[in-house]
Amino acid sequence: MPRKMLIVEDEENIAELIELYMQREGFETQIASDGEQAIEKFRVFRPDIVMLDVMLPKLDGWGVLSEIRSEGKTPVIMLTAKGELSDRVSGLNAGADDYIVKPFEMKEVIARVSAVMRRSGSEPDKPKRLVFDNLVIDMERFELIVNGKRIDTPPKELELLAFLAGNPNRVYTRDQLLDEVWGFDYYGDSRTVDVHIKRLREKIEGASEHWELKTVWGVGYRFDTDA
Repeated sequence: MPRKMLIVEDEENIAELIELYMQREGFETQIASDGEQAIEKFRVFRPDIVMLDVMLPKLDGWGVLSEIRSEGKTPVIMLTAKGELSDRVSGLNAGADDYIVKPFEMKEVIARVSAVMRRSGSEPDKPKRLVFDNLVIDMERFELIVNGKRIDTPPKELELLAFLAGNPNRVYTRDQLLDEVWGFDYYGDSRTVDVHIKRLREKIEGASEHWELKTVWGVGYRFDTDA
């Protein structure tokens, strides 16, 4: 089942931007535009994580957070235009799991969501060993085995292959792959991904008819499998 996020934000353009990016990350989303609506949707939707603006009509973010905390430990990330340290401390002391100051970069939001969900145990554990026909990707030993033979593979190449193979049949853009594999603070050329894909293909191409590291022209890459 997809992870669920409730986005509580009264600025429509910001709410829709967050929704767009989080849906790309595989989340099912709902938006609430005021505090009262947020509590109603929280109780029905039962999200895995809440993105919560502080300044809201009808009931502010602190009031919404208090209601959420009275019902459980669902991770909450606060959004606010206030950047003072005292506001951040107040938010964390009130039970927020993280705090993002506007304006923000979506790369930062995605990274913080992932980190909060890992800390809370809501992020599913990634398999350490992926096995396909004539292909084994072992992230504990950092080994790539093709047709039963161990192939020397640099860490970033292996991480890239493991990410794509761990999310089979899903297309990722170069920028998404940079975010996921190199980290949200990486500002290198997106052609780095192309170079790593080319080197991976030299190692694994033709090993099986049941999977393929495929280019989706004009979009990015995916790991196709019939399993």
